Amino acid sequence: MILCVWRELIDELYPGAELVGPADEATISQIEKALSLPLPFELASLLRECDGVANEYGDDVVWPAQRIVEDNLAMRAESDYLELYAPLDELIFFGDSDMGPQFAYVHTDYGPGIIVWDHETDQRRLVVVSLRDYLVRCLTQGNGWHR
Repeated sequence: MILCVWRELIDELYPGAELVGPADEATISQIEKALSLPLPFELASLLRECDGVANEYGDDVVWPAQRIVEDNLAMRAESDYLELYAPLDELIFFGDSDMGPQFAYVHTDYGPGIIVWDHETDQRRLVVVSLRDYLVRCLTQGNGWHR
């Protein structure tokens, strides 16, 4: 019997969510290899249950595994980004919400945390320390990330 902890949580928070099947294991492994960073256990666990999560507005609050690889590599290689922003290679971007901010894992002295990144100012602010808290906020509290 396979436990579906993330699916149950998402269904509880957002009963209308249409969840796809799990990400391909090879693609999940590719995230760490391609980005040269450890994939946080909770994100890998969620991707093994469903390959991405969208909110009621269609925002991909958790990107599919392949998008995580592609978008992170593209952001790291973008010449304008290299000039405008502090390095992005210590972050794993994995989601976005309410028309602007993007979310990424950052490793802190206490383990992984989730930051919100404002591409206009390059501001990076720690907003939650767990994927569960991130999903609760994304799926129940709307666009409260600017506070």
